Amino acid sequence: MTIYLRRVSTLPNAFNVLRVDAEADGHRHMTRLATELKSTPQLFHRVLAAYIDNSLAGIGAITDEPQPMAEPAWRMRRLYVHRQFRRRGVGGALASELLKEAIGKVGMVTVHAGTANAARLWEAFGFRRVACKAWTHETIVT
Repeated sequence: MTIYLRRVSTLPNAFNVLRVDAEADGHRHMTRLATELKSTPQLFHRVLAAYIDNSLAGIGAITDEPQPMAEPAWRMRRLYVHRQFRRRGVGGALASELLKEAIGKVGMVTVHAGTANAARLWEAFGFRRVACKAWTHETIVT
């Protein structure tokens, strides 16, 4: 099994399958991604689609951190892996490649984990939990 990552500037053809799966799994952030990518594509530094066997397995993006900070930071957001493709390294591949985009451009990348499962995922990717901030986890990039 090989994971292929592709940079996208518009939604992939099979995006609706991913959106429907996300909503069935209790997540609405794929709908937000669709709206944001259509209305304000300049918001995104990078959007990546992950494929396994020519099937859209997941998607993720990185933007500026929306909260004011002393130093520039980016936020990883809108990351979702179709339930059929979980536990195959898709999320890690997306996160790793998005973090590479931040190296040399910012010193920190943040995420907001909306669930306990998401928090464990980000911690497995090397993000550390933080309190009293507009994000739940952060990692230093160099």
